[in-house]
Amino acid sequence: MPFSIRMAALTVSLLSICTSAMADPIQDARLQGSLQTALSLNQMLNPFRIDVEVEGPQARLSGEVENEVERQLAEQVALATRGIQQVDNQLRVNAALVERPLELRAYAQRLTDETLAAVIRARLLWSRITEKAAIEVQSSDGVVTLRGKVDSTEAKELAGVVARSTDGVHLVNNLVSLDTVAMAKARETPVDAPTGPQPSDSWVIDKIQNSFRFSRNLDGLNIKVASEEGMVRLSGEVLSSEQKTIAVEIARQIIGVRGVDADLLKVATKVEG
Repeated sequence: MPFSIRMAALTVSLLSICTSAMADPIQDARLQGSLQTALSLNQMLNPFRIDVEVEGPQARLSGEVENEVERQLAEQVALATRGIQQVDNQLRVNAALVERPLELRAYAQRLTDETLAAVIRARLLWSRITEKAAIEVQSSDGVVTLRGKVDSTEAKELAGVVARSTDGVHLVNNLVSLDTVAMAKARETPVDAPTGPQPSDSWVIDKIQNSFRFSRNLDGLNIKVASEEGMVRLSGEVLSSEQKTIAVEIARQIIGVRGVDADLLKVATKVEG
């Protein structure tokens, strides 16, 4: 076969492979969902209806925002989304959007409340004490209401603590009640007895770090977490002994944690100036 023909065949083959790699509707859908979520969770952008289309590594944004700052921010959020390399920013600036703030704020608040409720549900699910508790979480303007039945006073109290300590919560109505039948059955099994297979250390670390991050009482970025077969080590720095105690208690109740060593978690020394 002549060289030119072989090169032409190779070029066609490579183009076919590239086209096939780029045309992945499942991956495009995943990227689109990730980007849409990132835009929705951004407090400056969530009042606006921004449409997203993703094809390969390129995203197209359309819709309206109130000013140029928000238009550029949306583009930066898109570029920060893993898998997005280019952005076709078709967003229009419409200063008249300020004339309907109540509608936009209501939409943003609904989204914030849903996110807040989801964070609390997740934190309850990660705890060995409340993982199987049927607790309903509702949030309205940062006021959280808990309902359901649990099998111990510890689970009821922990649900309230988790909700109150979640960043963004203003008030908690803990309407969780005690199920006497379930309580009697639960007494047969020690609280610290494992209820399932031991999760991986990476899972344990991830859930502890996320619990720190969602807690209003801690600066989770300054606390490092390591785990070996469920034996957790905390290191880094906190602002007070109270924060250290909170960090240990948060880590201790995560599913799979068998013990917590916080000797390397130091309390910052105050410098008088």
